[in-house]
Amino acid sequence: NIVDTSGVKWVKRALWAPAITKKDGKYFLFFGANDIQNNNEYGGIGVAVANNPAGPFNDYLGKPLIDKIINKAQPIDQFVFNDNGKYYIIYGGWGQCNIAVLNKDFTGFVPFENGETFRKITPEGYVEGPVMFKRKGKYYFMWSEGGWTGPDYRVAYAIGDSPTGTFKRINTILKQDATIATGAGHHSVINVPGTDDWYIVYHRRPLTETDGNHRVTCIDKLYFDADGNIQPVKITNEGVSPHKIK
Repeated sequence: NIVDTSGVKWVKRALWAPAITKKDGKYFLFFGANDIQNNNEYGGIGVAVANNPAGPFNDYLGKPLIDKIINKAQPIDQFVFNDNGKYYIIYGGWGQCNIAVLNKDFTGFVPFENGETFRKITPEGYVEGPVMFKRKGKYYFMWSEGGWTGPDYRVAYAIGDSPTGTFKRINTILKQDATIATGAGHHSVINVPGTDDWYIVYHRRPLTETDGNHRVTCIDKLYFDADGNIQPVKITNEGVSPHKIK
């Protein structure tokens, strides 16, 4: 247990989807909370801070960082992307996705050149769970589609020339396998530093499970073809071999 409502007093329920980034020797955990359904409810995306990734994390701002529904995007499922020291937050439920530039101390935002703070970057098919990474000069934007309680939850992706896109859906790369598990989605991506070795971490539902809330965390390899496209992931029961990082 690295964070709970005792460390973030304004959170009452639905503490979801942690995203951790390191900056200036501190670890910042961005989370969604209270599952707000309209702008009259209190909650949204918050930030907690700790001296190490194992916590304990405590409230950083004393209030949500994003507390409104903007561009029709529910403030949940945040992902923080570090592009050479410039930090972006990418988030959104209800089929809508926004991107914004975080300021230096993560207390607010830096507007884009045209004056807008939250830019809509919703691609075709987007539902929730955005993820971004950079490989060989290209920006890979990934997201979840379908319903998280159902068998067809899945991950798709696009490639762009900047973190703000434009992003055009290319393909589904993670989905259920009727022989292994269903509901494979809401993921993250890991790169072994200094290599082109990539992994996808995601949740899925065992074939014997009927409770929509019961999911297990899994890891499999992520591969690219010669053109840089992500190859469909083969979900396994074996996972991956240990890879020691020095």
